[in-house]
Amino acid sequence: MATAKRDFYEVLSVSREASGEEIKSAYRKAALRWHPDRNPDNKHEAGEKFREATEAYSVLSDAQKRQIYDTYGHAGLSSAAGGQTVDFSIFEGLQDILGDFFQMDDVFGFGGGRRGRGSRRPQRGADLRYDVTLSFEEAAAGKKLRIRVPRAEMCDVCSGSGAKPGTSPVTCMMCEGRGQVRHQQSFLVIARTCPQCLGSGRVLRDPCPNCRGAGRTERDRSLDVEIPAGVETGMRVRLPGEGEAGINAGPRGDLYVLVEVREHPFFDRKGTEMFCTVPITITQAALGAEIRVPTMSGEEKLKIPEGTQSGHVFRLKGKGLPSPHGHGRGSLHVRVAVVTPDKLSREQKRLLEELAATFDHDNRPAERNSSLFEKVKDIFG
Repeated sequence: MATAKRDFYEVLSVSREASGEEIKSAYRKAALRWHPDRNPDNKHEAGEKFREATEAYSVLSDAQKRQIYDTYGHAGLSSAAGGQTVDFSIFEGLQDILGDFFQMDDVFGFGGGRRGRGSRRPQRGADLRYDVTLSFEEAAAGKKLRIRVPRAEMCDVCSGSGAKPGTSPVTCMMCEGRGQVRHQQSFLVIARTCPQCLGSGRVLRDPCPNCRGAGRTERDRSLDVEIPAGVETGMRVRLPGEGEAGINAGPRGDLYVLVEVREHPFFDRKGTEMFCTVPITITQAALGAEIRVPTMSGEEKLKIPEGTQSGHVFRLKGKGLPSPHGHGRGSLHVRVAVVTPDKLSREQKRLLEELAATFDHDNRPAERNSSLFEKVKDIFG
């Protein structure tokens, strides 16, 4: 029978509101505490605790995975990842957290030294982020953009190898191709990046003159981006394969276009639903009227029934914003606010005084809303 997974926040001993830095710090403490090299008398349990902490960090350090986990728990992560919760690409960044202090390979059963040899293999390029700001109208309608993105491209001269054409890299003599130099201290194996080959396991005798041995060059690329209608601040559009070129001719990363939408002076929004407030006169509220209200597709007629109260909300179905995921269109919610005139002509004042005379001393109309005023009278005596 499988053991139920512990809550990831509990594993790292952080609150559900913890920041990224707090999660990173908590993971570093857990990793240093439970690394098997620090627990020679209980390596199995320590290894399990280490894996558990690393799995928790791999989820909580990723904004998208964390949102899924916060909403659906472990089941949501398993569904989204096809049953695998841990993204093992996270181990590439553990040196930043652990200070390149521990050898990670044996903890996860990858075999000694494989990390160094693997660094010679093609590696996926980094993802890139590009921020765009749209007006409310542009976000509502969708927009096609052409952007210029500075990114690392594979060197055309050496095809990403970093070596001068006609030559090849040679095995690093200092680390013997492992990419790391190791020192034994008590029960700890201290592994550090080889200072000669910088972890690649090989050195260039004749670097490429075009990229100076980097295998990549910086270039600006023009890309077309289609922003779907209905986007809101915080949404991102993914362009697969438009990120940085990979190392050693590895695959490209992705480009994420992050959207920010400026606020509208009249409309508010919540998802696909739009909200606005429209002023009406006392006579329009009392007698009823037909008014025009603005929408994103032009003006629409709205019938105000007789006796409408200030604050009443009317819904115009299908006049909100489209879903960026293609799930239909929201509604426009129009709140009416009855405006009391602050200046009256003599004639207007006389007419209102005549109207006031038709109400009784309890400020209640002769016929309308009598039940409401009866309830108020009962409450206050």
